[in-house]
Amino acid sequence: MIDYTLIRAKRITVALYVRDGEVIIRAPLRMTKSRIDAFVLSKEKWVLDELEKSKKRVEQLANFELNYNDEILYRGKNYKITACANNQNSVDDYAQMFFIPSDLSPEKIKSKVVKIYKKLAKQHLTERLEHFQSLMGVAVTTIRISSAKKRWGSMSSKKGVSFSWLLIMANDDLIDYVIVHELAHIVEMNHSAQFWEIVKNILPDYKLRQAKLKELNHRTSTENWKV
Repeated sequence: MIDYTLIRAKRITVALYVRDGEVIIRAPLRMTKSRIDAFVLSKEKWVLDELEKSKKRVEQLANFELNYNDEILYRGKNYKITACANNQNSVDDYAQMFFIPSDLSPEKIKSKVVKIYKKLAKQHLTERLEHFQSLMGVAVTTIRISSAKKRWGSMSSKKGVSFSWLLIMANDDLIDYVIVHELAHIVEMNHSAQFWEIVKNILPDYKLRQAKLKELNHRTSTENWKV
């Protein structure tokens, strides 16, 4: 029998999740343990496959590091991490390079790269946000760049918008989609048909952009950017 963590709640159906190598079952309060075990057993192949995938992700996260000459994403393009003689952190868009000081450890290289990413994210996302605010006739109260890993962006009830700096890795079409998505929440805080109509009016191909964003999400889920 597969080991799992059982969480009982006021619900009708059973739900099964595999997260970070752990199997989690959410079940109705009165469902018997034998029925829950039978349900888990019926999903055994799927669970084992997901556990293997989860194990690989954990290993990839543990082994993730940055070194000089590695390539990283910036606005959908590959940029090379390059050592420079001075202590300046900079980006060369023509040569597609991130310049950082030489003789740094992998952990310090990552720290420098993240610092550059955050600065670039603040600049570019603010510019695009202003563009779409004008286009959509809405306005945010504040903009914040966060280190969120599971959400590209979020909009508060007070119209404060937050974007993960990881979004700056995406190409411009995907960045624009996330911005439009969050601005649409100023008008519709849920994901109703009206909400998606607002998004569609600005970006008719938003579904295609959604799909491409999932590809980037898969990549970043195996990279440990914590500093």
